Amino acid sequence: MKIGVMADTHDRLPLLDRAVTRLNESEVSLVLHAGDFISPFVVSHFKPLEARLIGVFGNNDAELELLRRRFSEIDAQVEGRFKELEVAGLRIAILHGDDQELLTSLINTGGFDVIVHGHTHKAESYKRGRTLIVNPGETCGYLTGEPTIAILDVENLKVEKVHL
Repeated sequence: MKIGVMADTHDRLPLLDRAVTRLNESEVSLVLHAGDFISPFVVSHFKPLEARLIGVFGNNDAELELLRRRFSEIDAQVEGRFKELEVAGLRIAILHGDDQELLTSLINTGGFDVIVHGHTHKAESYKRGRTLIVNPGETCGYLTGEPTIAILDVENLKVEKVHL
């Protein structure tokens, strides 16, 4: 099973469309978004996504109730600042990552197999103990000039960075 991972869309629609296309081509079963969609008008650009979408809000997201409602209209689950789920026997946590103390604490507990976050706009994946930490970078490409998403293979916990 493959999971798409993305964050920090920041209303950059052409790159969001490219990300959705790449995720569909990769035949991911699920997409996790670690926040900073920004505005409700981005939701329609997720509609072509063939996989289920689960996400959390980031520190720059606005009109949260409208975002939540629009996502529910396309059968996506985006709400709150933290989400815990189990996928293929893995305990996964999703958060934006702007609260560094909380992120560090979650990593140090070792209570999750995978922690997905964004906020820094820097793509990286690493292990701390048995926990895999995944930051897919920025879908928008605004800060680094390198728009990226990630694909997580849950069988072997390998992360592929995908350049958009």
